[in-house]
Amino acid sequence: MFHKEGVGIILSSFITVAILIISMDYFEIKSSLTIKIFLIVMLVLILQFFRNPKITINSDKNYILSPVDGKIVIIEEVYEPEFFKDKRLQVSVFMSPINVHVTRYPMDGNIIYSEYHPGKYLVAWHPKSSTKNERTTIVVENNTFGKVLYRQIAGAVARRIVNYAKVGQVSVQGEDAGFIKFGSRVDLFLPLNSKIDVKLNQVVKGGVTVISSKN
Repeated sequence: MFHKEGVGIILSSFITVAILIISMDYFEIKSSLTIKIFLIVMLVLILQFFRNPKITINSDKNYILSPVDGKIVIIEEVYEPEFFKDKRLQVSVFMSPINVHVTRYPMDGNIIYSEYHPGKYLVAWHPKSSTKNERTTIVVENNTFGKVLYRQIAGAVARRIVNYAKVGQVSVQGEDAGFIKFGSRVDLFLPLNSKIDVKLNQVVKGGVTVISSKN
């Protein structure tokens, strides 16, 4: 199963690869086998990047779930300058190109803030990427955790962020909230007293791994 954001790229890539392979056979181009293998590998990589496997959401009102698949690269107290303008606990998940890139709502709640910011394309692990790169900032609020911010961040390769969250809508934990094309990062900003249930370098799964929980 593939994500709807990848349909156009998949179709155009498939047509392009097919035309090139047929052309190489027709014109009897030398080293065509090597080129064919390269084209097929690239097509497979595109297919796997846009995959959207079905998962069982670890839904619970007392959980904040990871919004994406990837690896925990930051857990620290920081100043959040855009929305809260005070200190928060930041938990960041880095996605490699081989990860599923669907962004999922980390919790149920009301979407009270959703903003897109154009920007640079620094590597996603760069300390300034959270405030300098192309990004979207979304804030979800509920009675259990209060206001929680998550930020989709483009990386050096990622060149388009898709965000479905709109102010006034109700988020459903684990449901599709957007997509980041070709590698990036998602930051979560939680209240300072939040219990963190993950560790640095831990591999997490969107909609499944618990980032923070209430006892």
